[in-house]
Formats: sequence, C-alpha cells, structure tokens
Amino acid sequence: MASAKAFTFLPLGAIIQEFKVNGKNIVQGFPTAELYKQYNSPYFGETIGRIANRVANAKIDDLNGKSYPLVANNAPNSLHGGLNGWGKREFEGPSSVERNGKDATFFKYVSKDGEEGYPGTVEFRVWYVQETQEIDDTKQEVLHIEYEAELVGDEVQETAINVTNHSYFNLTGGPSIAGTEVTLSTSKYLVVDESLIPKGPIEDFPGVKANTEFTLGEQEPDIDHCFVVNTDAKNIPIDTRSQPLNKLASFYHPESKIHLEVSSTEPTFQFYTGKHIDVPVVEGIAARKSRSGFCVEPARYVNAINVPEQKSQMLLKKGEKYGCKIVYRGWQV
Repeated sequence: MASAKAFTFLPLGAIIQEFKVNGKNIVQGFPTAELYKQYNSPYFGETIGRIANRVANAKIDDLNGKSYPLVANNAPNSLHGGLNGWGKREFEGPSSVERNGKDATFFKYVSKDGEEGYPGTVEFRVWYVQETQEIDDTKQEVLHIEYEAELVGDEVQETAINVTNHSYFNLTGGPSIAGTEVTLSTSKYLVVDESLIPKGPIEDFPGVKANTEFTLGEQEPDIDHCFVVNTDAKNIPIDTRSQPLNKLASFYHPESKIHLEVSSTEPTFQFYTGKHIDVPVVEGIAARKSRSGFCVEPARYVNAINVPEQKSQMLLKKGEKYGCKIVYRGWQV
C-alpha cells in the first residue's frame, strides 16, 4: 500500500482507497485489501477493464474476423470486464516514478490472452499524480489519473479496451448522498433498453439541463446512465490524451461544504447514484446501502465495440496505444 498526501492506493485493482479533503475521506472503501476481496461487489475505487460498463449479450461480435464470448455477469450482458475484471486483479506496484515532470505513483498489469474471454495480451499502465493546489486562497486536493495500454502479445492483431475508475463519492460523511448538489456539463445521454444497452439515439435526459444545478434526494433522481460530452462518435481516437480536458460534473454538499469536480479527456461518463449498493457492516464500518455513494465514470460509448460506426474508439490494434486522462479535484470552504 502506498500513501501520500490526500490519497491512498492499493495494488489490488490499482484501487483508490482514500481521497481526503481536509482530513475527510470522500470515497467509499475498506481498510484492507482482504476486505475488498470479500465485500467489494459495488467495485469501490476499482480500475475497470478490459471493457468498462456493459457489452451487449456478453459477446464481441466482430474482432480479428471472429466473435468472442465473454462472461455474462450482468445478464444477459458482460459488465466491467467480467467476474474477475482488472479491478479484482493484483497490479505490479506501487512504484514512485516521474511522469511529465511530476512525481507519480505507478501501477502496471499484464492481462493475458483469453482472460475473461478477451483476446490478446495487453500491458496496462496507471499513473497517479497527486497535487495540492492553492486556488483563491483555498487548498484543493487534485488527483491526475493517466491510463495507457498496448497489445504486447502476438496472439492477435487487435483487441478491445475501455477503462475507467469506479470510485464512489460521498461528500456528506453520512449514510446517504441526499442533499448533494449536482451540475452536469451535458444533458445528452445514450437512450438504453431494459438491460441498459444503448438503442442508438442521443437525447436530453429527463429533468437534467446542462450546467444547471439539481439536488439528489433520498431516492430520486435515480440515475444510472451514460452522458455524452462528444457526440462525434465516429471520430473519437483510441488515445484521447491529446483531446481537451473537459469538466464533466461538479458536486457540492451544503452541510459538509465539500466540493468535487471531475474532468476527463473521454467522450462520455456514466453517472450512477448508487441504487444497488448493499455492503454489510465490515470491521466496524457502518453498512453501506442504496445511495451511500455516487459514481462518475469517464469512458467510451457503452457497447461501442459492437456498433460499427463507434467501434474504432475501443479498437486497440497492434502497434497503437490506448490512453485517457481523468482528474478529480476536491476542496472544502
């Protein structure tokens, strides 16, 4: 385990275990790796891969001229890389390195050909860069996340990848996210079927206006949908690190006075208000139930690998690099 400044990470899943704002941890988690292994069905803090979110019918229809069956762990679909996706795997690290002139915490994972049904051996890298910034006389804790992957084996010429971080945030310090004020940068979302697979249209999400604040209640709004920042689905590169870093969402709780901003180079983000969280009392930590945390998961279009005009954004070919950036920023006033 590596700890520095406001953030703590685990080799298991390169998990973000702690994100402290003025000494208050605003992410859901557990005190030990063993407890994550036993109880982390919600994916608290995990690095999600090979494909974050859902793959329709647990199958990649056309890759390397064939189809690949995946693990159907969210029937009928595959969710978050399968039963033992990257968030459940032990990464190499942490190691202290320099990245773009700054001190970074580095993790690496080699995903073997055939793991959870995915073709090709992939080397995946994570850099966490932690900063404390003074902005308008306020101390802000900032975490820069950079992901990179390459197809390093000779088994196939292409594979599919879509990675995100699955931290659950709670700014209240209590059992519920109720009262959290939310502002999303876009109201556009992928309309989905009953199993949460996009049907094609991009529409305005009911009750949400771009850059307009709304408040989370005890049960409503209940959201688990993919919001779209970049609607040009055909021209999203496999490596988005050269794209603009856009603020996706901002959050504030009037009682704790804690703010959170999430930015990314990715074209979409899943916003999930935590309806299905169900974690028992663990090691003296109170039970975590429905709406005890919310997620912002920057990523590619859901199921893009099976949609011909979107496929290129998840298609990693031999000799190329997949990449993206995510930034979390938290402060208290």
